[in-house]
Amino acid sequence: QVQLVESGGGLVQAGGSLTLSCVASGRIFGWYAMGWFRQAPGKERDIVTAISWSGGATYYADSVKGRFTISRDNAKNMVYLQMNSLKPEDTAVYYCAARRTSSSSNYYLSGYDDWGQGTQVTVSS
Repeated sequence: QVQLVESGGGLVQAGGSLTLSCVASGRIFGWYAMGWFRQAPGKERDIVTAISWSGGATYYADSVKGRFTISRDNAKNMVYLQMNSLKPEDTAVYYCAARRTSSSSNYYLSGYDDWGQGTQVTVSS
């Protein structure tokens, strides 16, 4: 099992930026695709972005495309989410997730094995 810990959340004004980080530890072996999800109050948890093990393939939800950037540093077991031009509707708890994979080039929108505890992002208008 992989342990994931997110950091970097907080309160920011609309139009501002935040960078979330996620560090993985534990039984890390093989390849892991990574994703960021978010859950706003009263809503389901939705995928925001995903990245392949190699980092060469990424996915972004339409709502964040052009504003958010996912990246990873496998040597450090880290994945990042750079969030720019934040909007009040981006307010949510953001979760980092890992999925074991046999492919270094695929990202995934579901089927994640391990989850972090989440970090709160609040965007004020």
